[in-house]
Amino acid sequence: MRLYHYYEKENGPFRSISDLSDDEAEQVLEQIRKDKPGIFLAKRPVDYLQKRRRFEAILRNEFIKIGGKPERMTPHYMVVEEVPFFKQMYEHTADISIDTDELDTSMLSFTYGDSHPTFSGNVKDGKEYRNRLYSFEEIQKIIDKYGLPQEWNPDFKYGPECYVEVQVWTDRGLEKWLG
Repeated sequence: MRLYHYYEKENGPFRSISDLSDDEAEQVLEQIRKDKPGIFLAKRPVDYLQKRRRFEAILRNEFIKIGGKPERMTPHYMVVEEVPFFKQMYEHTADISIDTDELDTSMLSFTYGDSHPTFSGNVKDGKEYRNRLYSFEEIQKIIDKYGLPQEWNPDFKYGPECYVEVQVWTDRGLEKWLG
């Protein structure tokens, strides 16, 4: 399985506002809104950071419940296979592709779709992958059953899922990209 990480080329990979204090993170978000109002990231709601922190706490707790031993307080984010949607996310999008053979898969968790709508409680369609975090072995079964969302739902027409999100709970395996 190939995992992709998309990022703003000028900033470099695996840089996360989650690693910043609330004040620093809000400053970064405000700068993006001011300097690059046309990109997807600039359109995030004012309460985005609070929601992100809440969902990341849920992800970490769910990861521990399925036997995970996170080495990070918040994850690095990737997606399963290429996702064209992410090429529009940044002004100058770059990406990194890593085969799961190069990572400790016990340090990965997955949501079928973005983790925010997955755990928001707002999507009430009864699909089995709502409010659910998966291990590496489990997500493979879900992908076999439903396919990759970017193939059947690239434009969000059939729900909020258009990719499989990967949460990487370690820096190991990513050292050559971390600053």
